[in-house]
Amino acid sequence: MVIGTGAAAWPSREALTRVGVPPVRTALDVALWGAMALWLLTSAYGTKLFHGWSAVLPVLGLLVFVAALLGFRRWTVARRLLPSLGLLLVLTLLGGGAYAAGAEGTAVLLWVLSAVLALDRLPLATGAGVWAVLSAVVLLVDTGKPLHVVIVMSAVLLGGYTLRLDAQARGAGFRMLAQERAARVAEAESAALAERARIAREIHDVLAHSLSAQLVHLEAARLQIEGGYDREQVLRRVVEARSMARQGLAETRQALSALRGQLVPVEDYLRELAVDGVRTEVVGEPRLLPAEASQAVRRVAQEALTNARKHAPGADVSMRLEYAADAVTLEVRDDGTHGPGTELGASGSGYGLLGMRERAELLGGSLEAGPAASVEGGAGAAPYGSRPPDRSEGKGFTVLLRVPA
Repeated sequence: MVIGTGAAAWPSREALTRVGVPPVRTALDVALWGAMALWLLTSAYGTKLFHGWSAVLPVLGLLVFVAALLGFRRWTVARRLLPSLGLLLVLTLLGGGAYAAGAEGTAVLLWVLSAVLALDRLPLATGAGVWAVLSAVVLLVDTGKPLHVVIVMSAVLLGGYTLRLDAQARGAGFRMLAQERAARVAEAESAALAERARIAREIHDVLAHSLSAQLVHLEAARLQIEGGYDREQVLRRVVEARSMARQGLAETRQALSALRGQLVPVEDYLRELAVDGVRTEVVGEPRLLPAEASQAVRRVAQEALTNARKHAPGADVSMRLEYAADAVTLEVRDDGTHGPGTELGASGSGYGLLGMRERAELLGGSLEAGPAASVEGGAGAAPYGSRPPDRSEGKGFTVLLRVPA
């Protein structure tokens, strides 16, 4: 984050700290500052001005220098301008003391370091102002070589600004990395939520299908009991309801297995589902389908066959699965011929197909359901909107599913 804009802006917090700096770079920086401190100390003693009790002054000055550097770093990270400028003033006065003691090289080095630090870590306008003041100080104490001073201080300006840009680039790279990691975490959480929703939808569809079939048989058993039917007939309905419950549990396991990619291929599942004379045809080259597309085909086939048995018992039913280049199509068709057992047909609502249509649309596909002629002609198959398809006239019926795969 940057406080302010333009020349009044502080460097980013990542640029002011050492976050994201490789250990090798840290070791090199420590070595550089250690060498700089040793240079300051040796250059001070090199003047041969410190004898006796005054020999301790360069060491004390070095301690003040280190403490000022550490404090300057702390206050700039906190973006406190006045304390930061105060510590730069300490470094400047330390250079003035060295100059007064005759260590001119040490003094100039301290002033140059102060200018570099200001350009690197302070707001740009403030850093440039500090550099200008220190350049004037160096010119005043080295009046004999003004051109040399201008060249040196210009190099200091360029070097300090280069260090600033380098730190800013590193900070920007770290921020981008942090944002990318946060985006990946959010994406993983979103994928987990989507997976949970998908599993919940699968289990809901399976249980709704199973419970609906059980309800049909239990309702028939109730009516038979009230009508005084034979015990064997009632027991048959109860046994069928129990069978539906077992089938629902098995289908729930199948749904979870499909989401894990552990189920048999779709065409094999359709052949297993095709009982009671249901014809099955597979067109195209079979291939492994994505989990959601595979489950959509399975659920639609199951729901369509259940509807055919409920609304048109004894009808001729066929299933056709076609693998295209970028999609898979399932067509389930019956001829509408009614046979024995039509008393169960009135119980079907057809709302299962509405759920299947929503499933197909979530995958970017479509589901059409209606009289065979309507679907074949494309005249608005799935004409029901929020209502189930009407099969009251006993005509042939077609369910047509297309999903990308």
